[in-house]
Amino acid sequence: MQILEFVLQVVLGLTSLLLTLLILLHKGRGGGLSDMFGGGMTSALGSSGLAERNLNRFTIVLALVWFVAIVALGLITKFQGL
Repeated sequence: MQILEFVLQVVLGLTSLLLTLLILLHKGRGGGLSDMFGGGMTSALGSSGLAERNLNRFTIVLALVWFVAIVALGLITKFQGL
């Protein structure tokens, strides 16, 4: 059980960092970090937004993995004392 808890903690740490990075890369109303990497230029050219849709999908999947890791760690912690 300790190995599973350790693996979930590592997954939680990695997904937290990646989720923060992906959220910062999203195009906001006023730009943001996505403009630093060329996001503002593509929106000014009227692109189809395929990269933005893929970024949204990756962010949602990563958020779901993050949520499952938190719930699993909570359940392990709750039932470990019994």
